[in-house]
Amino acid sequence: MPGSVPFSRHIKCDSNKEQQRVRIAGIDAPETGQPFGNASRKRLSDLVARKEVRVEFQKIDRYRRIVGKVWVTPPDCPSCAKTIEFGLAQITTGMAWWFKRYAHGQSPEGQGRYESAEQEARAKRAGLWQVRLLSGRTK
Repeated sequence: MPGSVPFSRHIKCDSNKEQQRVRIAGIDAPETGQPFGNASRKRLSDLVARKEVRVEFQKIDRYRRIVGKVWVTPPDCPSCAKTIEFGLAQITTGMAWWFKRYAHGQSPEGQGRYESAEQEARAKRAGLWQVRLLSGRTK
C-alpha cells in the first residue's frame, strides 16, 4: 500500500483503490507547532510517502482509522523486505513517545521493546528528549 503523511503519527494508504487512514500503534508524536513536530512528520514522510508499506492491523478506533504497526523498507536498501517497524523507529530516534496508556494492546515483548527504545532515546537525549519541557511527558 503506498502511503502519504497527514500527521506525524498517521498515514493514509491506498488499498484496492480505497484510501485508508492508519494510526500508528504504540506511539504518540509531537503535533505540528510543537518542538520536533515538523521533524517527526518529515521523518515519517521520508520513510512512507509514496512507498509500499505493510500494515499489521490491530483494530479500528473511534475515528474509524485502522490502528496497527506499520512496516517499511530500510531507506538504504530499497530492494530489501519491509523490516523496519516504523513506530519503534520513531521512538528510538526521539521523534515519538511510547504511548503507555495503550500498552495493554501490545504484547509483553512489544511493551519491552518500546520501553527500552524510549529509555535509550532519553539517555541519548535524542530528538524530543533534548527539550526539557517535553521530556517530562507521561503518556
